Amino acid sequence: MSTMTMTLAFGLILTAASLTAAIPGDSPQNTAVEEFTAFAVNTNSRPTGPNRPTTASLTFTIERWSTDEELNSLMAIVKEQQDVRRMNDALLKVLQGMPRVGRIRESTTVGWDLRFARQAKLDEGGRQILIATDRPIPHWEARDQPRSFDYRFTVLDIRLDKDNRGEGKMLADTRLVVDRKTNNLALEHYDIQPVRLNQIRGRN
Repeated sequence: MSTMTMTLAFGLILTAASLTAAIPGDSPQNTAVEEFTAFAVNTNSRPTGPNRPTTASLTFTIERWSTDEELNSLMAIVKEQQDVRRMNDALLKVLQGMPRVGRIRESTTVGWDLRFARQAKLDEGGRQILIATDRPIPHWEARDQPRSFDYRFTVLDIRLDKDNRGEGKMLADTRLVVDRKTNNLALEHYDIQPVRLNQIRGRN
């Protein structure tokens, strides 16, 4: 397992709180559907999975951007709930109750819904997109509830240039914890390394 600090991952949600309605595409009513493709590289291995790096072609769509109200409902839980397990359970419940913002799938799967998406401007016309959602739980995992069962979220951090090309990272199995060294919130990732998202391209 590895821990990513707030500034690298979940902190992007906090940063998004400073975004204003003036950011293009931030209003769900005025957002056209955007579709992206990416080449995912997973270098992790598990006893129940492949013991070698795996790759996959991903397609994900963004149908709308999450509202300030949705963001604030998540941050209220983070600020008010002290117990880590209860905080994650409450975040999961609220996130799952949100209308979907898009969808993600591998080329060979039907995929699953995305629940949260925000964007922020970067230099030279680029932008950063943060996506968070619950993750699909296989039947055997729900039945046996191994340690991985506590890591119920998927977070994507994507950096695009002005031509909608870029790269990113995906934390496919993660949860929010308190970093004992800094006493700050952090994302604890069940796997050792995030999934790398290469060759991200926007489709017109």
